[in-house]
Amino acid sequence: MGPHHHAYVWLGPGEVLVKPGDAHRRPGYPEFSTAQVMPLESADWLLKNSARIEATFTEPKEAADWYAEQLARHARIFAGTYAPAADRDESVRRLAAGEDVVGGWWVTGGRFLSVNLVACSPHRVRREYGCPAR
Repeated sequence: MGPHHHAYVWLGPGEVLVKPGDAHRRPGYPEFSTAQVMPLESADWLLKNSARIEATFTEPKEAADWYAEQLARHARIFAGTYAPAADRDESVRRLAAGEDVVGGWWVTGGRFLSVNLVACSPHRVRREYGCPAR
C-alpha cells in the first residue's frame, strides 16, 4: 500500500492521561502497545496494536470527511456550547502533504476525546516506524 493515513479515536477518563505519570503513554513502557490510552505523540499510534485502527484512507478527502464525521458524531459531549468544526480544506491540504491531522478535547464527565489521522508509509517525523499490519 502506498502513502495512506490510519484513523484512531480514543475517548476515556482524563485521569488516566496524567496519573500516575505518563510512562504508560510512551513506547518504552512494557504494556504500551496494548494500553487502552492514547499515546503522547501522534506517530506512536503506529506502534499500537493494529486492532486500534478505526479505518485506513488513501484519499485525503475521504480521510478529511471521516475526521469531520467524528467531530459531528461526538458533538453532544463537548462541554458547554463549544463544538469544534473541522476545516475540511485545510485537513485535505495537510493530508495530501503527508501530515497528520489530530485533535484532542476535554469533554463532559472529565473525559478526553482524541481523534487522529496518522500518516503511514512512511511517517514524516518518525520515518523509522513501520506501518502496522492490518
